[in-house]
Amino acid sequence: MPNELPLFPPEASTMAGRVDALYWFMVSMSGLICLGVFGAMFIFIVRYRRRAGNEVGQRVTGTTPIELTWTLIPLGLAMIPFVWGATLYLDMARPPDDSLEIFIVAKQWMWKAEHPEGQAEIDELHVPVGRPIKLTMTSQDVIHSFFVPDFRIKADVLPGRYTTTWFQATRPGEYHLFCAEYCGTGHSRMTGQVIAMQPADYAAWLQGGPTQSPAQQGRKLFEQLGCIACHETGIAPNLQGVYGQPVKLSDGQTVVADDNYIRESILDPTAKVVAGYQPIMPSFAGRVNDEQILQLIAYIKSIGPQPGGQQPGGTQPSPGPLPSPLPLPEVPSPSASSFAPLKDRPSGSRAQ
Repeated sequence: MPNELPLFPPEASTMAGRVDALYWFMVSMSGLICLGVFGAMFIFIVRYRRRAGNEVGQRVTGTTPIELTWTLIPLGLAMIPFVWGATLYLDMARPPDDSLEIFIVAKQWMWKAEHPEGQAEIDELHVPVGRPIKLTMTSQDVIHSFFVPDFRIKADVLPGRYTTTWFQATRPGEYHLFCAEYCGTGHSRMTGQVIAMQPADYAAWLQGGPTQSPAQQGRKLFEQLGCIACHETGIAPNLQGVYGQPVKLSDGQTVVADDNYIRESILDPTAKVVAGYQPIMPSFAGRVNDEQILQLIAYIKSIGPQPGGQQPGGTQPSPGPLPSPLPLPEVPSPSASSFAPLKDRPSGSRAQ
């Protein structure tokens, strides 16, 4: 029924049918409750209308069963969409373990996507059909919202932190991508396309782009920034196998080394200092952009556990006296054209 109405987009993901089923259930239940309320009103208006002028109403007693009925039945009806919606929300919030992760950076007024193999594109997102796609997203300026109606997904994209969403396309095609959060004067132009392809076609598409993955670019940037001087010599925690693991801090707290923790450690390294180490790391705020931070995170994700089963993150003190904060090396800035205004580059162009 929904697909026959032009107001309803087609169902093109594994979640779309589940979202529509919940929607139509709530519409149907709301309609039935509405009919019941208005029906009862009509009956009461007719039956208990005022008649003779000397007629006096009688006091009603023993209403406990009626009150329990009109309380428990609506409660039970309300719990059905609550449990249904909560289950659906949790499933949509937890990407499968075998998801293909793609980085999304939003900027007034464009979307930039970077694939694990290194391909980057603007205002287009190529994905394979039949495989879960995890999107790790951030914004360079204001709040945006990644919205693909045909997939029934919408997730806010926030500056200064990472949000995630996922989907699995069920059929090839081109699907509209919108920003669903007003983000400035060019908000209506912040559109794009998600292009779902057969796996073989997607593999062929990947062959047409660069072969340096975000993790490889992150390793190169890791060296250019001089991070090796501390993180691979014992002065700073060893980062092998640290991603996703608990890290003990100098104040006794324990945090999980996820994307947001790593981002904060790069931009504000004194916010959470690892136990056993001194806060000597300089801040790289203003030195690396969001795309480069994602590359560094991809590199840290890619390096495996330390040899010998050493605890990731390290808590052993560094040997000898600690040096002063290291000077920041010169790092070439990314090409300005990578995030040029949307009007200055054609929609759907592949970033270099």
